[in-house]
Amino acid sequence: MSPAVVYLAYLASALVLLWGFVAVYTRVTHFDEWQLIHEGNVAAALSLGGATLGFSCTLATSIALHAGWLMFLVWAVVAMVIQLMAYAVMARGLPGINKAIHEGNAAMGGTMGFTSLAVGIVNAACLT
Repeated sequence: MSPAVVYLAYLASALVLLWGFVAVYTRVTHFDEWQLIHEGNVAAALSLGGATLGFSCTLATSIALHAGWLMFLVWAVVAMVIQLMAYAVMARGLPGINKAIHEGNAAMGGTMGFTSLAVGIVNAACLT
């Protein structure tokens, strides 16, 4: 297979997986990120942005390190589960974080987002 075809396959797959992750993540959380972001809620943007970046770290590492497309897909699913678990742990460990994000508490949104990013970076490093 030509390098261009492989590139496009990985790119298309990664973008679909990224879209899928955001769709699942925004269903799992207890607030409507898109509506809040449209209203200018920085906390929701930080929270969703961090989770998306964290997931992307694992996608990028998996693409770079795993020659097989199937293993890339497997690690993407694992990364999705890990990010959802990180959200669940944070939501349980910091009671009121969902309400705080909904109310625009940027510190809580940043805490959720940066925790998700940190989990994604560590998850990506574990693939090496």
